[in-house]
Order: sequence, then structure tokens, then C-alpha cells
Amino acid sequence: MEFNDLHIFQTVAAHGSVSKAAVELNYVQSNVTARIKLLEKELQTPLFYRHKRGMILNSEGKRLLEHSRDILSRVEEMKRTFHDQSKPSGVLNIGIVETVVALPDILSSYYSKYPDVEISLKAGVTDLLLQEVIDMKLDGAFVTGPIRHPLIDQVEVIQEKLVLVTKGDSFSVEDITTKPLLLYNKGCGYRGRLESWMKVEGIIPKQIMEFGTFGTIIGSVAAGIGITIIPESSITDLVANGTVFCHRIPEPYQEITTIFIRRKDAYLTHTLQCFMDEIEARTKK
Repeated sequence: MEFNDLHIFQTVAAHGSVSKAAVELNYVQSNVTARIKLLEKELQTPLFYRHKRGMILNSEGKRLLEHSRDILSRVEEMKRTFHDQSKPSGVLNIGIVETVVALPDILSSYYSKYPDVEISLKAGVTDLLLQEVIDMKLDGAFVTGPIRHPLIDQVEVIQEKLVLVTKGDSFSVEDITTKPLLLYNKGCGYRGRLESWMKVEGIIPKQIMEFGTFGTIIGSVAAGIGITIIPESSITDLVANGTVFCHRIPEPYQEITTIFIRRKDAYLTHTLQCFMDEIEARTKK
């Protein structure tokens, strides 16, 4: 079995088709078929259900997919340890929750010092980004903390206050039972705080509408559709010009900490170390 066989297997699994995988890999179809059959022979089990329109992973195939992802990510990590240079370069894959107000300052300073680094940003909710750091799909991520996980190292970036945001200048707790809540998808730290408060107070919301982006949520609040919860710092300008209004929530639930996380047993490249040094420099000012 070769590492490339696992790469071929992952590609076939992703496309559900040998022919499509062959096109992506720039291989002849017969070679892809042969490598899959060799894997099945070596593992002594079929890996796919085969049908007229393609191939679907069976239970053993799904098991191999998990192992192959782990193996190939380790291989990539090994390569990085040998290719690492004293001058930061290459690609950093960083996850973000969308309302990290300190991020532009960090990125601007880092780019000015290390122009050879390409930073790829992926937005998402805390739970999703945490899993992708654990799976080593991301080098690190800005998420809502603290995180308690044996594989995770974390550094504090900024502490903020969560507020409820409405179109009008008045608010009462009863509004949550009469107007929709406009929230990020499950796994969002802000949403978790709000749900904890509502549970303690026995508040049952009228409706929860889920959105994937900050722009959509705050635009919908400004249009009078419903109420949301976000860090106060992310809407300073909108509050100043009267587009929306913010309202306090009880002390135990309003404090929120943004942290930067990385997998602690992953090789710390010089490029990532410099990025983390920049986080510390820009947030300790």
C-alpha cells in the first residue's frame, strides 16, 4: 500500500465515481480502478457499493476514509517540518468566527512583515472550527472560549461583552417570545450563551432563524425581522448612526472571550509561530 493509493481512494470516495476521480487526478481510468482493487485485496474487504451510476462507500470504506485522512494529514505535517524555513512563507489556513474585531489589525501587521505568507481564512461557528483544528484541516482558529480539550492549546485574544440587538430602542425579555431570534447555526458560542440564559429564565423563543453570515443577520435585524446576540464591539458604528440598538443581558452571560486555538501535538511551524507572536503583540498593547 502506498500513500498515493490512499489519496486515490479519497478522491474516488469524494466523487463517487472512478471516471470523475481519474479526471481530477489526471490518471487513466484503468489505473484508478486497479489501485482501488489493490487496496481491497490488501485489506481483504470491499470498500464500495458499486452501482450503475457510480460507487458509494460501505461501512469498511468509511472506516478506511477516517484512517486515510489521519495518515495523510500526518504525512503533510511531516513534510512541513522538513520544508519549514527561517523566513515565514507558504500558506496558513486560519478559521475565524466572523466578529473578531482584532483580526484586521493582526492581519495588516502580519502581512506587512511577512508578505510571502498567504493566509486562507475560513469563517464558521466555534464547534466546527474546533473540529477542523483537531482534524488538522486548519492550522489554527479564532473561536469563542475557553475550550477544554486535551488536544488544544489556546491563547486569549480579546474579552468582550455580548448584547442583544434590535431595530428599535426599547426591549423587554417578553420580546423574545414574540419576535424571531436571528442566530448563527448551532455550535456558535454567542448562541450558546443566549440559550443558557433563556433556559435559566424559562424563556421560550417564538422562533429561531439560522443564518451563516454576520452581514445577513445584522441586515435582517436592521430590517426589523427579529433580534440577535453579538459582541457589542462589532456594531459600534451601526449603533452610533441609529441603525440598530443594543441592550444588556445579565452579567453571568454577557462576558465573552475570543481565543486562538491550535492542535498542541501538531508541529509548530515558524510561520504559525510568527502569526501567534503577532496576535500577542497586537492584543497586549
